[in-house]
Amino acid sequence: MRTTTTPPAIRPPEAGVTGPLLDSEAALREGMAALAALDPVMARLVAEGAHPVLRKRAAGFEGLAGIVVGQQISTASAAAIWGRLTASVPDLTAEALTAAPDEILRAAGLSAPKIRTLRAAADAVISGALPLETLHALPADAAHRLLVAVHGIGPWTADVYLLFCLGHPDAFPAGDLALQEAARLAEGLETRPHAAALTARAEAWRPWRGVAATVLWAYYRVAKARNGAPVS
Repeated sequence: MRTTTTPPAIRPPEAGVTGPLLDSEAALREGMAALAALDPVMARLVAEGAHPVLRKRAAGFEGLAGIVVGQQISTASAAAIWGRLTASVPDLTAEALTAAPDEILRAAGLSAPKIRTLRAAADAVISGALPLETLHALPADAAHRLLVAVHGIGPWTADVYLLFCLGHPDAFPAGDLALQEAARLAEGLETRPHAAALTARAEAWRPWRGVAATVLWAYYRVAKARNGAPVS
């Protein structure tokens, strides 16, 4: 008797999301195929070895807090601060953060601006202004607006949360410097495109801008390795 193999299930899109959530390698590969069909540049990058792997971070308040903690500091410093923070506040929910005194947060190594951002995010989650549990069901632009409405959360943080914590297929952190450099290399530009220019270019990649970002980051590593440059 002939047997058939059932392909891995791909999580269907929620309302407002036009592609499958990037929560599996199968979903990522599906997005890459669709993206390559949309833009020959993306097809070329994949053919040249830009093969991204699925990167996932914790979702919810803990995931958002981790991104805020890591902003504009080294990976080692972020890890050290995060370790002290989660040791002091092990169940890092919005409610637990709100209850933690400033002294505990400062002792973990958090700056005053980051404490204000975390508290503002916790307040927004508790009040319902920032519904982290349902952001994945919104179009990327709508979810982005809810995140950046919180004091201290900027566009980069919002898009990184949507892409890596929620697996949103259309989130695009255009302000990321590595992403801008990857676009410069991919398009043969003399200078890196700024965030607005890269956002405009990414319109051609909807509804797979998040997949395009992963391909560009993979291409960045490929290009740097090809030139013998260290990749951070």
